[in-house]
Amino acid sequence: ISFASCKKDRVCTCTVSVTGGTTSSTYVMTMTKVSKGTAKKACVSGTNYDTTSAAFITTYDCKLS
Repeated sequence: ISFASCKKDRVCTCTVSVTGGTTSSTYVMTMTKVSKGTAKKACVSGTNYDTTSAAFITTYDCKLS
């Protein structure tokens, strides 16, 4: 029996919002011929804090499809 990872094109869609603002934006990243595990590692949600001013906190809500 042989196991091979299924490498195919994967799409990561992220919604980015900044506290203190009323807008958000969405971006799409297409990864070509990658395994699902590799794509999950690249498509990560998170929060980025402005170290010089606590006024802005950027949030990334990403989903792999």
